[in-house]
Amino acid sequence: MSLVDRQTAPDVMMIRPVAFVGNPQTQPSNSFQQLDIASVDTASQAAALLEFDALVVALKQAGVNVHVFDDTPEPHTPDSIFPNNWVSFHADGTVVLYPMLAENRRLERRLDLLEALSSKHGFHTSRVIDLTRHEHTGRYLEGTGSLVLDRIHRVAYACVSPRTDLDVLGDFAQQLDYDIVAFEATDAGGAPIYHTNVLMSVGERFAAVCVNAIRQDERAGVVEQLRGTGRAILELSLDQMNAFAGNMLELASPLTGSVVALSQRARDALTAEQLATLESSAGPIVTAAIPTIERLGGGSVRCMLAELHLPKKKPL
Repeated sequence: MSLVDRQTAPDVMMIRPVAFVGNPQTQPSNSFQQLDIASVDTASQAAALLEFDALVVALKQAGVNVHVFDDTPEPHTPDSIFPNNWVSFHADGTVVLYPMLAENRRLERRLDLLEALSSKHGFHTSRVIDLTRHEHTGRYLEGTGSLVLDRIHRVAYACVSPRTDLDVLGDFAQQLDYDIVAFEATDAGGAPIYHTNVLMSVGERFAAVCVNAIRQDERAGVVEQLRGTGRAILELSLDQMNAFAGNMLELASPLTGSVVALSQRARDALTAEQLATLESSAGPIVTAAIPTIERLGGGSVRCMLAELHLPKKKPL
């Protein structure tokens, strides 16, 4: 790797939904998702759009560069609002495409967006690593949902689940020169946590983690790895995890150095002491209320943000 990733990105890609609705193909493996059969699709889309736009405004006001792309009406991609699952961007110009469990989520991968980031937004791409072939053998790794990356120390944390396969983890690690810290994690009902980024977040100087969700004999190893990087540890309860408090993301901002983005529900679940730790470690907290997206989509703010760590092209 010729360039070292920063932990925080100043730019994010977001996808504005055109037909947001709860996805029945993802619910069997996502216990955070609450599908309402009686809900009206048009009402879900209208509510999600308002929530999406409010988050965009909050991020921009905090100094984050937000690159918004509109979803397409066809094919129907109900989870397009969560782009971090199909793509990740890295400081050396690498773009990674990921294998997805739900067939209708595979339709979210759009090469035209990668081209637009280069031609219209000035980002430089040097190579594309395509891991999607693993879908043919039923193995999945859903981007920075499955992977919580310590970009500084090149460590990828991952809880094994139907969406996070050890073989694909190994492929990712080999091609991007990462060490893997893999573990098992379950919710209060014993179901596997579907994505690592709902139980933990790694910032530049802090790490938030729901230790009690991790298998008991693996907890100490995960915490020791995090502490070994000098980060302040923010321990989350199972109830806080269920409120998406783990689904936060630190981003760079020219106004304050960095900010922490999370939903209003997640912020409300944190204690005053935890909020103070976040603010002292990472800067101001940026929030938006996104109850429709959280309830029907089973994901929160971090899932909506694909960090753009790509280098910018040099002006001619």
